[in-house]
Amino acid sequence: MEDRTILITGAGSGIGHAVALLCAELGARVAALDLDAARAEAVAREAQDGGAAVAIGLNCDVGDEAEVEQALDLCRAELGIPYGVFANAGIEMNAPSHELPYEIWNRVLTTNLGGVFLTCKHALRHMVDEGRGGAIVCTSSPAAFVGFSGGGNGAYAASKGGISALVRSLALDYASHGIRVNAVVPGATDTPLMFADTSEEGETSRVRTEVEAKVRREIPLGRLADPEEIARAVVWLLSDEASYVTGSHLVCDGGILAKSSNTI
Repeated sequence: MEDRTILITGAGSGIGHAVALLCAELGARVAALDLDAARAEAVAREAQDGGAAVAIGLNCDVGDEAEVEQALDLCRAELGIPYGVFANAGIEMNAPSHELPYEIWNRVLTTNLGGVFLTCKHALRHMVDEGRGGAIVCTSSPAAFVGFSGGGNGAYAASKGGISALVRSLALDYASHGIRVNAVVPGATDTPLMFADTSEEGETSRVRTEVEAKVRREIPLGRLADPEEIARAVVWLLSDEASYVTGSHLVCDGGILAKSSNTI
């Protein structure tokens, strides 16, 4: 990673934050993008203090093409063309499909799938122009491959399934340019998104405790992932250590996709 520019969306918290700091530790130039401008700038400062050659924080709504294009242009001007991109920003809003407002469906698909597409589109524009190759990692999910028993996951699952299909197509389209495109598939990870509808106080704290206990029972490894564990997988895919890996999914889910509900 040393002296390579790595651009990360959704860098303000969770897995994106962990990837930004790990890339910084390895000497990368870090562009931290997030919808929350203050968080993006705070992560950039952390990255700078943590060893980044240089780091910038950029406010960016990945569902807005003009903002994505501007962020990539600013990254190129200040840090150079990204060698590595982690297209990670995403949201989750659940409800049974017959009760899900279409505007919520659109919001999830626009942010998750549209945001990954726009990030890849404008990063690839610069990377192809530079002609040095590179690597892109997109965040998929076990929901791209199996239905979640909790239900109400249609919009999120559709967005992640689309990301997985997009990764395979981009990998083929850009292999001749020396650009590898892969997906990371995190399982239940201890991030703010995991508990977006709960808080630390009162009744919602009890719900959080119950959710954590259920998740731990259902995951073969018996625990939530730490964001840094997923970050190590992402950074491996971005690095030359994965130089012959493209169009693939690196599953980091504690065994969820390996598990059958059949107890016989």
